[in-house]
Amino acid sequence: MGLGAGAGVAAVGGIALSAQASSGSSSPSGSSSSSDSLVFDPDAYEKLTTTVTGTEGTEHAVTYHFWKAITYVADPVDATYQSLIVSAPVEIDGTAVDPADAPILFANSVGGYMPASVADATGIGGGGSAMGGSAPGGTAPSGSASASAGASAAPNANANTNATGGATASNQLLALAAGYVVIEPGARGRTLTDADGTYYGTAPAAIVDLKAAVRYVRANKGRIPGNVERIVSAGTSAGGALSSLLGASGDSPLYDKALTALGAADASDAIFAVGAWCPITDLEHADGAYEWNWGTLATKSGSTADQTVSKALRSQFAEYQATLGLRGLKGSGFGTLTARNYDAYLLKQYLEPSATTYLAALSDADRATYLAAHTGITWSGGRASFTWEQYLDHVGTRGKSAPAFDAFDLSAGENNLFGTGTTQSRHFTAYGAKNDTTGLSSRRVASDLPAKLDLMNPMYFLQRKNPGRAKHWWIRLGTADTDTSHAVSANLAAAAAGLGDEVNHLYYWDEGHGANTDPGDFITWIAQVTGHRTGVGTARRK
Repeated sequence: MGLGAGAGVAAVGGIALSAQASSGSSSPSGSSSSSDSLVFDPDAYEKLTTTVTGTEGTEHAVTYHFWKAITYVADPVDATYQSLIVSAPVEIDGTAVDPADAPILFANSVGGYMPASVADATGIGGGGSAMGGSAPGGTAPSGSASASAGASAAPNANANTNATGGATASNQLLALAAGYVVIEPGARGRTLTDADGTYYGTAPAAIVDLKAAVRYVRANKGRIPGNVERIVSAGTSAGGALSSLLGASGDSPLYDKALTALGAADASDAIFAVGAWCPITDLEHADGAYEWNWGTLATKSGSTADQTVSKALRSQFAEYQATLGLRGLKGSGFGTLTARNYDAYLLKQYLEPSATTYLAALSDADRATYLAAHTGITWSGGRASFTWEQYLDHVGTRGKSAPAFDAFDLSAGENNLFGTGTTQSRHFTAYGAKNDTTGLSSRRVASDLPAKLDLMNPMYFLQRKNPGRAKHWWIRLGTADTDTSHAVSANLAAAAAGLGDEVNHLYYWDEGHGANTDPGDFITWIAQVTGHRTGVGTARRK
């Protein structure tokens, strides 16, 4: 079918989308906070049509059933965010398909650990995050309206890249056109407050919500379309972190109390596979990893990070990395990964292969022009090579100050993520608390935070060999992404691979935060790992 990212008419990329309600459709379902909301109504859908442009530039007509926002817990804190939408294809290019046993793409739209809602969605891709400017719900195209998404970097480094118009929104559209079911959950986020000023979306609310949504889906096996044993999560940035965490922590009893409080369905919350783009995760060690990676670079404004702070954090990363005992991926030639050899590992395993793939795809003339503009890169024998220092020079600037995540002045989004009660932001590392500049901190990490940090970190569960984890991992990152350290996703990949899981991890050359340049390959990968036949003419016919 050629359902990769294609050239197209869209402003952002190669996916053109339009949808309209057809006559004779069933009435849409409404949200409910009663226990009845935990029983999916298979007849409460609207029939919509959409056009998806695939890699080859050909438009594919897709008719699908769409279920409007359904509350996925019996006792929601805020149903605006604790709801999901479902899209199931029934006809692709005139061929009837049966999605009953199709894989389920479980695509969250979280960005910046902000709240994400599908409450107002009227079609596929209708999720929105406050980071993307589409809160509470955002709307998918309907009637004569249109929207687009494609394989490109997000326009804003901190924007939500899973919502309509973002880089990975193409995943939902291509999945639908490949015959997959697409479920898009909302989730609470760090900025939400009630009338008394109490924060109710801080950690671990978002992951608890996503787990509750998975439980709802699995509890409705046989009623909800799709194979509930083949759920593949997807998310970008904070959403990528949550996707990774959802996969790593499957069926962990550590979340049971919070799930019970919400009235979550009595079912498994394990998923089959993970799709994670530029995951902002392992937060308690992220500052050290960031300085190890980008510490010598100036910011885009030309300022230089405090090198005393940077060096102290780099030292912390070295100590942390030594405790992990992770080994390089099979075939890399690297044993235990340490702060001393990680730069060489990243060069050989990810960066030089990424540059090679990019340059090999250029014409001879374009390649010569590129190399003339980037003299730190050597091209010989069909391969790109450079040193770590040359790579850093190529990237040029860092995206964040030091510390990047636990800011001394409590200004980082992650400080807000670990807020509590009416306290907006808190330090979550000993180093951040010790060097607090606000006067609002006790200079110690609060006693409740270590457990919350565990609940937000996929590495915690991978290190403990969680038996309920996903066994298939798709991880992507741009080589020019300085929103987090490259070591974060590489550690995630190494940890999963070290447990024997299947890992597909690569970097996009010269792409920034939120890039998704191979969505078609992701759709194909889903078919491969789930054993599902995909594409027009191969989807299960009615």
